[in-house]
Amino acid sequence: MKLSGESLGGPAGKGISEEWLARYAGEVADAVRSGLQVAIVIGGGNIFRGLSGAGKGFDRVNGDKMGMLATVINSLGLAMAIRSAGVEAEVFTATPMEPVARYYMRDDAVAVLERGGVALIAGGTGNPFFTTDSGAALRALEIKADALLKGTRVDGVYTADPEKDPSAVKYDELTFDKAMEDHLKVMDQTAFALCREGNMPIIVFDMNAKGNLTRLISGEKVGTTVHV
Repeated sequence: MKLSGESLGGPAGKGISEEWLARYAGEVADAVRSGLQVAIVIGGGNIFRGLSGAGKGFDRVNGDKMGMLATVINSLGLAMAIRSAGVEAEVFTATPMEPVARYYMRDDAVAVLERGGVALIAGGTGNPFFTTDSGAALRALEIKADALLKGTRVDGVYTADPEKDPSAVKYDELTFDKAMEDHLKVMDQTAFALCREGNMPIIVFDMNAKGNLTRLISGEKVGTTVHV
């Protein structure tokens, strides 16, 4: 599952809201208790976004490094909240950061999932110029996930930004080729390309709607499915 960093900031989208942290942790814990294996990649936009920083005088490479560290902070916070909800959670990082978190190795992360824990994989890909969307796509393929769930603040993929264009129409499903050709912004092109090549379906849904994750994993039609 990919979550935006802004989601942890609540309505303001800044910092970390204890209320929203607990809400997300509770839904993830319920999903795990239902038998699902969950790995999470979370962004860092509530703390710092490297790309926007580059437009304000920051060097892009160092800005992206700051963004990667922001994802680690968010992952540590969400991991603590998931543990408080009664489920094991462990943070892995794309670059070595012991003792803050474990260095990511695919088999170690899968081992956490197989024993009923949540693996939070932070630090993006470990390289600048790649978004956390691309990092989520990469990790989903590595651990052989059944699907990549993209939790957003809208209820799926639209023809345009529904928060700006009231005439935007929601897709129930669409292909990767269509999403890429129309430059739909729900994920970046690199993430779409990785998932297309790896035949990894993406389900885009509103994580802020209470119970949506539970309905989704129970088989209800929620959000938009992007597929080959």
